[in-house]
Amino acid sequence: MTTRFDAPYVQWARTRTPARFDLAGSAVLPCSAEDLHTSARDIEVTGEHPAGFTPLVRAIGARYGLPADHVTTGHGTTGANFLVCAALLDAGDEVLVEQPGYDALVGAPQLLGAVTTPFVREFAAGFQIDPADVRRAVSARTRLIVVTNPHNPSGVMATPEAIDEIGRIADHHGAHVLVDEVYMDAAAPTRTPGAVHTAAARGDIFISTNSLSKSYGLAALRCGWILSSPEVADRLRRARAIVEGSASLVTERIATRAFHDVDALLARSRVLLDANRAILGEFLLSRTELEWVDPGGGSIVFPRMRAVPDSRRFVERLLTVRHTAVVPGYLFGAPAHFRLGMGGGTEALRQGLAAIGAALSARDW
Repeated sequence: MTTRFDAPYVQWARTRTPARFDLAGSAVLPCSAEDLHTSARDIEVTGEHPAGFTPLVRAIGARYGLPADHVTTGHGTTGANFLVCAALLDAGDEVLVEQPGYDALVGAPQLLGAVTTPFVREFAAGFQIDPADVRRAVSARTRLIVVTNPHNPSGVMATPEAIDEIGRIADHHGAHVLVDEVYMDAAAPTRTPGAVHTAAARGDIFISTNSLSKSYGLAALRCGWILSSPEVADRLRRARAIVEGSASLVTERIATRAFHDVDALLARSRVLLDANRAILGEFLLSRTELEWVDPGGGSIVFPRMRAVPDSRRFVERLLTVRHTAVVPGYLFGAPAHFRLGMGGGTEALRQGLAAIGAALSARDW
């Protein structure tokens, strides 16, 4: 257990050295203004939006099959996750958080004075969640159980059965389950337009967060959302009024425009990811120095170096000598691994993988 506020990955991501071949990012290739078909009306700066821009709130709800009163907008997924913690946690409350994991999901509750307790997602188990591990970690003080689905950093999707069982555990202890689904839409196995998945549709015990950042190539908009019961949504809006005052109307107007073309944007992402995943899979299968869990979709993967306890030196040499960036695994609590993003341009991916292969063969780290 710890109450120390810390988020080393977040700080690393903010200050890292730029790379010629950047495979450290986890979003798909950014969209252009032409992809959005925006107009001057979309950047109108006046209008009422105390609980979020109404057309956007309705569009998000329709996308996930939920009424508008289940939707709260937020400043990206990171901002949405913070609002959940701010609305539901008091100092001294306990939060269960997966490991390896995205450290902002640890830092946010710690910043609010909560205590965080890890439960492990094992490489040997394909990074799947074992509800028994959650059950052993939960206590009478637990108020929130936090998971990412797909898992950040591995990209692995949790089974519906595991999510449901975690919901039952949380319900028994009077807690909620926060599911960060920022990688979900591009990773979900369905190819049916308009059909998307969210844990929030499974019951009021679940809270889902997402954004247009990772799956849609619109990270610069910082448009996120939270799906929850109406009762939780009311608490979220009250928290947002304190933390942010209100949303950016310009952001939410442009995001509404994006939702008009959301299936086309998602199709664009999936075409890119399907092509890049085939290239990456061939590369990883060819490298005996690495072992990995195939996520089966999405934009990230988390290889492990064989017989190397810490990838840090390899990652540093890869950047300084071969101008290629990946994320060292210690930042997620798994030092032998590194996270690799496959959502960028295909040619950049090819060249970045060639650099990784050359570094592995040279063994100069």
